Amino acid sequence: MPATPTTVMCTFRVRTGHEEDLVALLRREWAALHGAGLVTDISPQLVRGEDDEGRPYYVHIFTWHDADAARSAHDHPEVAAIWREMDAVCEARDGQPAMEFPHVLPMSIGS
Repeated sequence: MPATPTTVMCTFRVRTGHEEDLVALLRREWAALHGAGLVTDISPQLVRGEDDEGRPYYVHIFTWHDADAARSAHDHPEVAAIWREMDAVCEARDGQPAMEFPHVLPMSIGS
């Protein structure tokens, strides 16, 4: 049975003043994940928004090679180190966690 890719939509509630740090970490993370063969060649997407208080957040959308790759990334030392750094530049807000990682199904609304 072939591997089934799984898409994740990561939300990062970045601390004010740490936006450049987060973007640099996301670049490093993608390079590490891609280099380890854990993600597909589909280009990741990154979008930025602001909450009702004007505080920044980012959403990073990418596709794991499969569900096992998503789990095994936690055992990859370089990736784990980057994730610790991400944790330091993000914050919980308004009852929401600093970071969220729901897995989603891509859909098309075009013809």
